Amino acid sequence: QVQLVESGGGLVQPGGSLRLSCAASGGIFSGLAMGWYRRAPGKQRELVAAITTGGTTTHADSVKGRSTISRDNARKMVYLQMNNLKPEDTAVYYCSARRYGSSAPDYWGRGTQVTVSS
Repeated sequence: QVQLVESGGGLVQPGGSLRLSCAASGGIFSGLAMGWYRRAPGKQRELVAAITTGGTTTHADSVKGRSTISRDNARKMVYLQMNNLKPEDTAVYYCSARRYGSSAPDYWGRGTQVTVSS
């Protein structure tokens, strides 16, 4: 069983930056594909960024150029650096982990709130 705990959310002004962190425990972290999702009020959950076990990354078009996902296998951490934040980035951000062979995340964190507002 893998446990995921997010941190780093908060209130930030438009144009500001945040770095979200996700601490993983249990399981073999290096064997997990990791991702960040978000759910904005009244909207469906969407994938923000993902990183494979080999370090290949993908980012949603809505955050491309403004965000960077990274991982530290030694620390069992995954990060999401977000810059030039916009009000539409306001959402609960969730960390996810997907085992080899799974087509969807197998594990989820509880989420961290990001609010972008002046």
